[in-house]
Amino acid sequence: MTRTVIAVVDDMFFASKIRATAEALGVNVSFPRSKEAVIEKLTQGEPSLIPPPLILIDLHNQKLDALELAKAIKIQESTVTLLGFFSHVEVELHRNALAAGFDRVIPRSVFARDLAEILKDCRL
Repeated sequence: MTRTVIAVVDDMFFASKIRATAEALGVNVSFPRSKEAVIEKLTQGEPSLIPPPLILIDLHNQKLDALELAKAIKIQESTVTLLGFFSHVEVELHRNALAAGFDRVIPRSVFARDLAEILKDCRL
């Protein structure tokens, strides 16, 4: 069974890139649009999501506070891996994301370049 990666993004370019890359690799991806929807995915008991191997979060998401979301996720499921991506010029955001519980924080350019490798690690 393929596990499902959760992607919390509101940028259509990145959502499309994530979806296309995941499909090519046979990785399921879910795109919840709110903090509540993400937490629900973690707690609803769907076998392909316990725990999700990875949650991708755009730190520049305009629809929710990515740092608060990370804290809430880590309270619900401390073992889930959180990967945040951001504009490389925002050094303070990088530091704050790590402090909020992100396991890895990378620039958008690195995320776009390495997305296939990141998702390959999520297949079972």
